[in-house]
Amino acid sequence: MDESLHERIAADIRRRVLAGDLAVGAAVPSESQLCAQWDASRGPVRQALGTLRAEGLIGGGRGKPPVVLRQTMNQPFETFMSFSRWVAGLGRTPGQRTLEIARRPSTPEVSAALHLAEGTPVVQLLRLRLIDSQPTMIERSTFVEQVGRLLFGFDCDSGSIYAHLEANGVDTTHGSHVIDAVAADETDHELLDVPAGAPLLRERRTATSVTGEPFEYSDDRYRPDVVSFSIENSQRALPALSRIAERAS
Repeated sequence: MDESLHERIAADIRRRVLAGDLAVGAAVPSESQLCAQWDASRGPVRQALGTLRAEGLIGGGRGKPPVVLRQTMNQPFETFMSFSRWVAGLGRTPGQRTLEIARRPSTPEVSAALHLAEGTPVVQLLRLRLIDSQPTMIERSTFVEQVGRLLFGFDCDSGSIYAHLEANGVDTTHGSHVIDAVAADETDHELLDVPAGAPLLRERRTATSVTGEPFEYSDDRYRPDVVSFSIENSQRALPALSRIAERAS
């Protein structure tokens, strides 16, 4: 799939930063300069800059000019949000098995996360995710209806849902993450091959567009013997959250 314009703009700035052409503390080209350079409107430029801010590579925004914060790359949040993209980037093979996709009324928890009235129709997806054919994570995702209905004509076992949504114009720029531990329920027990009640790592994610509109709420449960999480931070950059996959024995 060809990269969109905002991805190409972000990739070019990222390359210039990593190559040292834009040093730490240096100003990033302004929106006007980038629009002229790429013959682009402000939309893709702002989306590219938003992506780099989310990665912690640049700062600024809200009236402050963007500047370079660091020249080393941590796990970007958009790849944290896309399991397939993350696993493929490790040189390993992502896999998935879709158990259910259905349209149903939103629960109180989902309604609060997606800013919907309780009972509003949403699309829910249950998938088992694999690394090198090893059961690794159960994904319970709920999408606002206008986004979720894009999945009904898509083979969810064929690859990345986020790549499919992006190709259909969905802005998947931002996500907020809450990580805790939870006991495996019967579904977790059956699909992840762990004892019922065994501890699992849980990541609850609310994904939003660059303008802050939520489109997905997900409850993802990982086997802790396969995946762990790490956080890297500094005084000069936003924290970068990463997953670490253990090699299967």
